[in-house]
Amino acid sequence: MDLDLIKIDLNLFTDRAVIKELGTLMEKKNYVKKSYVEAVLKREEKLPTGLNIGGTCVAIPHTDPVHVNDAAIAVARLNTPVKFHSMIDPIQELDVKLVFLLAVKNPKEQVDLLTKLMALFQNISVLKQIEIAANKETIAAIIDRVIC
Repeated sequence: MDLDLIKIDLNLFTDRAVIKELGTLMEKKNYVKKSYVEAVLKREEKLPTGLNIGGTCVAIPHTDPVHVNDAAIAVARLNTPVKFHSMIDPIQELDVKLVFLLAVKNPKEQVDLLTKLMALFQNISVLKQIEIAANKETIAAIIDRVIC
């Protein structure tokens, strides 16, 4: 997990702003192509990625591998929840505090990554650990333990 792709206590106020912030970090480090952020934003409009996990809401925006140079995950822990539309009921808006922006290079790996993330999300105590982690290193260690 690249520590430069983790933002804690971020103050942004829209889902678009969060995606742009994290996507720009990925682009600066050449994980993704210039087309990536716009592709994620367009996909999020049609296929939203907000999930309510037992009271904690997360979002996992992503897009097609054609926009990705190398696989990566960028994470934002927000100070104030941001509205993301629900994956289950797109009309419903969720107050999201954790965003996991995914850059998946190999389509076959996407299913595996999403399965591992869902396992992480189903463990409420692990999500709470991410919500209260003191630093990026702790968040990276938690995610690495589950993803790798």
